[in-house]
Amino acid sequence: MSRTRHHLRVKAGATIKVRATQAVEWALPYWTRGEAGRQTPPDLFRVMYTGWIVAFVLKVLGASWDVSWHFKWLRDDLAPPHLLNSVGTAIVVALTIVHTYTGYGVDRAAQRLIQWGTGAFLIAIPIDLINHRINGVDITSWSPSHMLLYVGTAFMISGVIRGWYVYAPKGGRRDIVLGAFFIFFLENVLFPSEHQEYGVLELASWDRGKPYAEPTLLDFAANQMGRPVDRGMVEKFSLPVPDWVYPVWFGVAAMIVLVTARALVGRRWTATAAAGVYVGYRALIWPLLVVGTFPPSAVPFFLLAGAVCVDVAFMVRPPALRPALGAVLVTAGLYGALLLQDRVLEAPPFMLLSAPASAVLLGAAWYGVEWYGRRRAGRSPSPDALPLGAPATP
Repeated sequence: MSRTRHHLRVKAGATIKVRATQAVEWALPYWTRGEAGRQTPPDLFRVMYTGWIVAFVLKVLGASWDVSWHFKWLRDDLAPPHLLNSVGTAIVVALTIVHTYTGYGVDRAAQRLIQWGTGAFLIAIPIDLINHRINGVDITSWSPSHMLLYVGTAFMISGVIRGWYVYAPKGGRRDIVLGAFFIFFLENVLFPSEHQEYGVLELASWDRGKPYAEPTLLDFAANQMGRPVDRGMVEKFSLPVPDWVYPVWFGVAAMIVLVTARALVGRRWTATAAAGVYVGYRALIWPLLVVGTFPPSAVPFFLLAGAVCVDVAFMVRPPALRPALGAVLVTAGLYGALLLQDRVLEAPPFMLLSAPASAVLLGAAWYGVEWYGRRRAGRSPSPDALPLGAPATP
């Protein structure tokens, strides 16, 4: 048996070595200095953007596990979710270097967005580590160091979206992948709000007398707040932000991502499909976390109602009317569904009176998207948008 295992290990190692050699031999001719906007061979383009998809998938998996982890145990720099994220980050850095050096697969704007985003993200990592060394556990996902991570990721994904949008050949595959990148963007935007979604169930577990958080985490958080371990402390630890933040963040930030996705992809029910994949993913990992004895979260099913309303609003033809009507429709649908979810299932605390402000902000942002879209449509094609398939130029 041991000989068989040894033989299989040797064979696997040899296969990996051959594949690695083949990959290097394939990639080496492309490793030449060039400006952004170079004509990119289709196979190289596919490899680059497949790499981005892999990196973002690892980021999403690590991030989902990370929030749950921090509602159970004290923070650990080398926790498995952080290591999973680190693999994704390594791929991101490698792709950023390739885009920057070779100029393949991106125009100047996409290249700059990816560079700024990756740079901001890398700067945020040591800042966040220092913050934790000084302040211990971050009581909220909305801290400045965390927000810098989200902002860096947003710039990064924006650059990838632009690169794919400009260079990918038109067709069904282009639209599907573009929609996937918007799902990654949506996940990044909604990541800080997961604090409330995990927090509301953390508080409920305390009320049941079986808190998800380990005693060491609760003791540490209580000492940090300077108060005893009681319900008030657990509530402040679990739900530290005002009640108006959660619905407004969904009503403005999440909805404008779906509006932009619908406008750029250009297909009916794009927003619904994107929200459905995101909510489906959150529902899928829920039982996996429970089976793994990690804290689960309240899944934002109400997001689907807002997404459907976005797609319905795009059936309004006059662009001047669409943002105003859409903002009212989307806000009513989203808040109504949130109220229903709170009654039927579970939802974080929310302020219903924030709906008018959410509608006004969404309407203003929606007008901005419509205005930019009309302005972009009036421009001539970007000189950087060269076709795929031509031979690479040195």
